[in-house]
Parts: sequence; C-alpha cells; structure tokens
Amino acid sequence: MPSSRFRFLPFALSLLLAAPAVNHATAQEEMLAGLDQSEQRLLLDILVNRHAKRVCSGVFLSGRSADEILLRDHDTDPRTVVTRVDRENGLVTVSAPAFPGRPSGTAAFRNGLGCTILFELSPEQLRAQPTDRPRAATLDPGRPWPEGSSTELATPTGVDRAALEAALEGAFSEPFTDKVVGTRGVAVVYDGELVAERYAPGFAADRPLIIWSMTKSITNAMVGLLVEQGSLRIADPAAVPEWRGEGDPRGAITLDQLLRMSSGLKFEEVYEQGLIDVVVMLFGKGDTAGFAASQPLAAEPDTAWSYSSGTTNIISRVVRQAFEGDLAGYVALPHERLFAKLGMTHTVIELDESGTYVGSSFAYSTPRDLARFGQLLLQDGVWDGERLLPEGWVAYSSTPTPLAPRGSYGAQFWLNAGEPGDPAERSWPDVPADAVSMSGFEGQSVTVIPSRKAVVVRLGRTPDRSAFDLNRFLADVLAALPE
Repeated sequence: MPSSRFRFLPFALSLLLAAPAVNHATAQEEMLAGLDQSEQRLLLDILVNRHAKRVCSGVFLSGRSADEILLRDHDTDPRTVVTRVDRENGLVTVSAPAFPGRPSGTAAFRNGLGCTILFELSPEQLRAQPTDRPRAATLDPGRPWPEGSSTELATPTGVDRAALEAALEGAFSEPFTDKVVGTRGVAVVYDGELVAERYAPGFAADRPLIIWSMTKSITNAMVGLLVEQGSLRIADPAAVPEWRGEGDPRGAITLDQLLRMSSGLKFEEVYEQGLIDVVVMLFGKGDTAGFAASQPLAAEPDTAWSYSSGTTNIISRVVRQAFEGDLAGYVALPHERLFAKLGMTHTVIELDESGTYVGSSFAYSTPRDLARFGQLLLQDGVWDGERLLPEGWVAYSSTPTPLAPRGSYGAQFWLNAGEPGDPAERSWPDVPADAVSMSGFEGQSVTVIPSRKAVVVRLGRTPDRSAFDLNRFLADVLAALPE
C-alpha cells in the first residue's frame, strides 16, 4: 500500500508531464522529494504504464493514431516520454529516459481481449494464457438498431425532432474558455428504437472508446449470468483466498456487500487527492484483485458505504473462480452470454496480467452497444425472448443501498432515488427518480429511465466534470420525447 507521502503526487505528476523541458529538473525534484527508492520506482512505473496502456488501447481497439491520442487524451509533454508503437507485434512501449532508472512500461494487445500492462510476463507468455479469442458477431447493415447496424434512425410519433437535435447540439457545444466539454458520442433510445445519435469529428459509431467505471455495471451483469445458472449466490461469503485464514473477519464479507460497496474494506479512491489505492491497483499491479483483497477492514461489513474499484475487481475474480480454473470459459462469459446475444460487437473488457478482467475500469465500447445494454435493463434482463439475467436482478441492482447517500447507489449502478422520504433531494433533480445510471471517469454515462422508456448514452473526455451538465442534458432529451 502506498505511503501517505503519495497523497498529492498525481497532481505533481500532471504538472511534471506538462511542464516545458526547461522546467523538468525542478519539477522532477519536487515530485520525488521525500520518497524512498522503492516509492520513486513505483511512481515512475505507474507513469509509463498508464501512458502505454492508454496508447495501446487507443491504437489497437479504437483505431486512433498515437499522435492523436497524445494530443487529445493526455496532459503529457511528448518530450518527457518516448512512445514506440509496434503494430506488427501489437505492443506499445513507453520510456522516460530523463527520469531516474529510465523507467519503461509495455502494454500488449490481443485480438478480442484488448491491451494488458506487462509486469512479470513477456508478450509471448501473456499470449500463451489459455484464452480463446472471442469472435465478434457481425450485424446486418440493412437492419436498424438493435438488430442491425443501419445508420437509419427511427422516427416514432410524438418525438420532437427539433428539440432532440437541440439537446444533442448542446451536448457537443464548447461554451467555455477555461474547460473542455469533450463530448465524443451520444445515442438516444426511445421505446426500443434508436431515435438520435451524433459523434464528434474523428469518432464514429464503430469506434469503441474507454468507458472507465461503467465497466462495473457489466461486471454486475456477469454476476447475474452466473446467479441465473446457479453458480453464485449473492448472500454467500465471497470466495476470496486471501480471507480464508482462521479468524479473518473479512471472510464473512458477502458478494452482496461487495456489489453494494458496503464491504468495509479500506480502499482510497479520491482521484484528486493523489496516487492512492485505485491508481496503484490499475497501473502498478499485475493482479488487480489480489491487491484489492489484501486491504484490511476499515469498518465492519454493512456499517459503512465507500465507493471502491477494488471491490469490483474482487468480484471479477470471484466470477473467475466460479469457473474452477477454466480461464477460457471465464473469458468467454461476457462475450458469448451477453455481448453476442445483444449485438454488442464493438465491446471489449480488458484483462490484467493475472488473467482477471479489470471489471472496475478497463472496457471499451460504443454508444450503440451501450444503448443495447441499457435496453436489456429496460427489458428486465430479457432479450429477444430469452432471459439472460435472473428475474428480479434488475430490481435488485437498482434498489438503493441503505448506507449510500441520497439513495444514490444500488449494486454497481448509480441511482436517482433521493433520500428516503425526500425524493426531491436527488442526484439529477430534473430527471425521474427511477433513473438508473452507469457512470465513468471523465463524464461517461448510460442513463436508463424506465418510466420514460428511454436510454441515453454519452461518451467523452471531460477532465472537469462540471463542464458537462448531465442533469440538464437528460432533462432536455426527455423533454423531446413523448410522456
């Protein structure tokens, strides 16, 4: 676990990476001051790993150029790092020759699996893991969404087309001089039909983008798939090897408590406060679940609510363990039992080096694919007449966790329920209280509003989330749809 001296280091790291070359020495000294050698090494490894991972996924999954990613997605001065893209071998290596020890990090791409940061394995060893490469389904270009990939939009009676276009125009506008809205893709579904979509220049319907913590909701669905077949029970203690010691109080933590962020495990996830647990886990460890599971209790289970990407990665490994060593079966689960059935042909969840899905954060998808997932929720887990998620699973996932503030969280989904007895005090006051949302870093969102038969997807890169008013956008979209 990082020491308290790391607390404000990401801010210092950002300053260092963006600093002009003449200021590098001073910024470097300030960033590394007071850290011992192992702490410095961890920090610098995270610097290059984070950079390599994002470029790798952007190039090989999103089909973007490394130069564009550096320009639009990083606060990195290109002079601080050297980025090498090996397209033939599916590798991205980043080095920082000006830093102590000349740190270097590599991310490796695998078809159907995305990119993985390498820590102890070579690319050959990673690719030798027994994972069948999932094959993406193909959609009929002559059929409309959700069955096909036609660009034709539905025009149901009662939709105010002008108002809907105005809402989308507002989502893509850039009215500020000191912050960026950064919307890259939007899709709106009403009553099971795609009624609107738009993309920023350089982005398109078939270009997957990182969805960050919206991945948690897909992890929830993976649990649901196994609950439906009887392989998992949410009321049971989670099968976590690190907690099996005699007298370990963590051994009583249930899968339900993990899903509801009420496990009591210590895990720091306030990004603005520094290089804390979540950053170390995602970019400094090859076994994300193992790192999270090693954390002690900060409170008794079910006595405190605390948002934690660590608990989601523990859940992801619990799902993996249900396959009893069958890594290929685990890897195939979301692709065969969810993505292929829904037609989510451009969605990938990425694995860590240990072979566990980084179920908290590392998935790439498109607005159209995510709208399909949202529609599955609207349909209570049933798709094309087949029940994929257990009966009652969507209701369970969207029931407020008692300890979460303002009725804002269920089981890996954000909610708009409001405080008990005071539903007006809620996250999005101009949106119905039954709204259920997937939410991700830098402004990603999928909002399902059952009472309005609507799904609204927004992807982008909004470093300052105050630049995009989700409440206003959703209200404007809903105002254009029939009551």
